[in-house]
Amino acid sequence: MAIQRLFPTPLWQGRLDDAALLADLAHSCRTLAEDDSAGRRWSRDNRYRGYTSYASLNDLPSRDPAFGDLARWLVKQASGFAAAAHLDLARRKPKLDSLWVNVLKPGGGHSGHIHPHSIISGTLYVEVPAGAGSIRFEDPRLPMLMNSPPRSADAPAESRNFVHVEPAAGDLLLWESWLRHEVMPSAAKAERISISFNFA
Repeated sequence: MAIQRLFPTPLWQGRLDDAALLADLAHSCRTLAEDDSAGRRWSRDNRYRGYTSYASLNDLPSRDPAFGDLARWLVKQASGFAAAAHLDLARRKPKLDSLWVNVLKPGGGHSGHIHPHSIISGTLYVEVPAGAGSIRFEDPRLPMLMNSPPRSADAPAESRNFVHVEPAAGDLLLWESWLRHEVMPSAAKAERISISFNFA
C-alpha cells in the first residue's frame, strides 16, 4: 500500500540577508508611519492596530530607493516561486502589482483573508520582536471537510488544517494569493514591521 499526497499547497520561504537594506527599509517604514496622514487615518477608521500604507500609497518603489531595491529582489523571488509551483505564466515574469508597509503595534493582528485579483502574495519581515506572533495558513479544503476528524497532534504540516509560521527579521514568505491566512495577535512589547505585496 502507498499514500500519494494530492494537491499540495506551496509556501516559498526565502531570506533577505542584506542587513543594510533591512535597516533602510525599517527607517523608511517608520518615517512613512509618521508622515502618511492618509494611511494613519485609514488605519484608525478600519481599526488596524498600528499603521499600514495599504490604502494610501501605491508608489513606494519609485518613491524610495530602498523599496526600489526590494522590488527588484522580490521579482526574482516571485519568479523562482512561480517556477517551483509550476505556474504557467506564458514566459512572462510575475509583475509586482502592489506593495505596502505594516507597522503592527503590540496586541495587533489581522483576521483571515485572501488577496483577490493577484496570483502571488507575500510578506517580508523587517523587524520581528520576541513574541510578535505567527502567520497562520489555512487548509483551502477546510470548508469542504464536513465530518472529517481533527488531525493528530503529531501530524506533519501538509496534513494539518492550520499551519503556523513564526518569522524572523529578513524572512520572506510567498504563497498563491487564494491561500487564506491571518496574522495572529502580537504579544510583543514592541512594534513588528513587515512589507506585504501582490504580484499580478
